[in-house]
Amino acid sequence: MHPSAPHLAPRARHLLRTLIARHIQDGEPVGSQTLARLAGLDVSPATIRNILGDLEDLGLLSSAHVSAGRVPTAHGYRVFVDSLVKMQPPGEGELSRLRSELSTGAGTQALLGSASELLSAMSHFVGVVGAPKREQFAFRHIDFVALDAPRVLAILVFADNEVQNRVIEPRRSWEPAELEQVANYLNAHCAGRPLSEIRSRLLVELRDARSEMEQLLAHSVELAEQAMAPPADDIVLAGQTRLMGVQDLSDLDRLRELFDLFASKREILQLLERTIQAPGVRIFIGEETGVMPLENISLVTAPYSAGGQVLGVLGVIGPKRMAYDRMIPLVEATAQVLGAALDAPGGAGLSRDRG
Repeated sequence: MHPSAPHLAPRARHLLRTLIARHIQDGEPVGSQTLARLAGLDVSPATIRNILGDLEDLGLLSSAHVSAGRVPTAHGYRVFVDSLVKMQPPGEGELSRLRSELSTGAGTQALLGSASELLSAMSHFVGVVGAPKREQFAFRHIDFVALDAPRVLAILVFADNEVQNRVIEPRRSWEPAELEQVANYLNAHCAGRPLSEIRSRLLVELRDARSEMEQLLAHSVELAEQAMAPPADDIVLAGQTRLMGVQDLSDLDRLRELFDLFASKREILQLLERTIQAPGVRIFIGEETGVMPLENISLVTAPYSAGGQVLGVLGVIGPKRMAYDRMIPLVEATAQVLGAALDAPGGAGLSRDRG
C-alpha cells in the first residue's frame, strides 16, 4: 500500500473501489443510491452516505455540493491504483498484435515509433517512448566528410543498422586524407564497442603509444570525442490529438498548454528519466507529475530492457480518469515485447557480445 494511503475498513474499500470504477466508466459524479445498487451491500443509503462522508474527510473523494454525488480526488485515484484496482491483462489478440507489429527485423527507431503508435491506438490516449541512449550501442562504422572549413560531417552506423549524421566543428581544418586516416583507424580498432568506451580506450592507447602513432591517435581522440558525444535524448510521441476528444480535458487553454509541453518534450523527458531506474510500472497522477499542464493528466510508465540493460522508458499519457486496470498491464506488456524485439538476433545490437 502507498505510504500515504489511509487504513480503510473492508466496506469502505469496497465502496471506494466501486465508486471510482463507475466514475472511470462514465465520468459522472456517483450518488449514494447508485452506489448502493452497484456495490451489492446490504446496508442503507444513509450508512453509505456516512461512509462516503468519511472518505471525503480523508481527501479521497470530493463533491460540488451534498446532493451532487462524489468524484475521486487525485489522492483517491492513488489509493485505488496502489491497493484497490483489479488488473485486466491484455487478451491474446492484443498480445499477438504487439508481437507482430513489434517485429524483430525492424530497426530500433522503427520499433520505437511502432511501440508509441501501438500504445496510443490500444489506449486511445498518447503513447510515449523514451529513446535509448546511443552511447549504449555498439558502433559498426564511421566516415568523415569535410564540409566548409572547419566543419566536418561524421556518419555513424550502429550495430542495429541505425545511421546518424552529426556535424562537428573541430578546432582546426582537416584534409580529406587525414579524415580518411582517422576513420580507418577508428573502424579497425574501435568497431563493435559502445561509444561510452571508445574515448577512454583511445586515451589509454595515446598514453602508451610509440611516437609515430601519437599524432594519429591525438587526431582520433579529438574527432572521436566530438563525433561520438552523446546527442540530446529524445522521446517518440504518438496520438496527441486523441486528447482533444477526452471529456475531462476539453478546456482549450489547458489543451494548448499540454500541446506546448508535447512540442518541447523537455518536461516529459525529465519525468521519464525519474522512472528509468525504478523496476516495474510507475504511475504519476495529476499534481504528482510536478508539471503544471499535467495536473489533470496521469502518466503510466514502465522501463524496457535488452541485453540486461535498461534502455529507456515507455508509457501512456491520459486523463486522471483512465482505465488503470487496462493501462497498467498494457504498458507492462508493451515494455516486455519491445525489450524482447530489441534483444533478439538482429535487434538492438548492444555491445554485450561484440568485443
